[in-house]
Amino acid sequence: MAQNSFLIFDRALQRRRLARALAAGPADFLLARTTDEIVERLGAVTRRFSAIADIGTPLPLLAESLAAAYPAARITRLAPLAQTAGSSGLVGDAELLPFAPNTFDLAVSALALQDVNDLPGALAQIRRTLKPDGLFLGCLIGGASLRELRAALAEAESEIGGGVSPRIAPFADLRDMGALLQRAGFALPVTDVETLNVRYPHLFALFADLRAMGATNALVERLRRPARQALFLRAAEIYARDNADADGRLRATFEIVFLSGWAPHESQQKPLKPGSGQISLAEALRKT
Repeated sequence: MAQNSFLIFDRALQRRRLARALAAGPADFLLARTTDEIVERLGAVTRRFSAIADIGTPLPLLAESLAAAYPAARITRLAPLAQTAGSSGLVGDAELLPFAPNTFDLAVSALALQDVNDLPGALAQIRRTLKPDGLFLGCLIGGASLRELRAALAEAESEIGGGVSPRIAPFADLRDMGALLQRAGFALPVTDVETLNVRYPHLFALFADLRAMGATNALVERLRRPARQALFLRAAEIYARDNADADGRLRATFEIVFLSGWAPHESQQKPLKPGSGQISLAEALRKT
């Protein structure tokens, strides 16, 4: 069967990799960090939510934290695997939401949307599930993530194989996310980024964490033949050469992009019409 040229990720393979990670014991430090951040940000929102959707978050950490923060709310979790759905959750794909329009007043998603093939479409679906003036707050892996690993693998593969193959996903760029939220129909979009530096004793410890996150290569265009051991040994040498701290431990960058937007409502603040301002830009600059 011919492959769809618009597909970037093999979603079925992603689910199998996540199931394997769950069976072996997942690495959840990134998800725990982002869960705490999302709950903290929601704490600054002066409203209570009664119908909440957790869209695609790989583990139930976020849904459990929201249940504690909003004990009266009805929380619906759309999980990628039955093992993590729980008794009140659904199993489904963040690319095809099973919810009716105007169902939730809050939708959240942590570390799931970076792996969808149609991010604008997924955001538009989330927007449709929200009631007017409903809030979406989520996060996904950003474009600067694993830049050290990307460079080391590319250099090693160029040396050994004479070319470079797709091995690390093309993550979202912060500069694009505000426009994508607007395109999906969100009002008052906000995006920002947090960069985490995690240190490892060697490159293979980073590989172990990526496997334990279910985050190994699931690109449709990946090479199907096993990589030679020499490639990873050479990549480990390059990685240590370029990214070692004074104590010998190696840095790995994880960039987390946070994004939020509101379903439009007449009560929301509106931008002024062009030409309706009462002060010129030159006058405003003189006042600063």
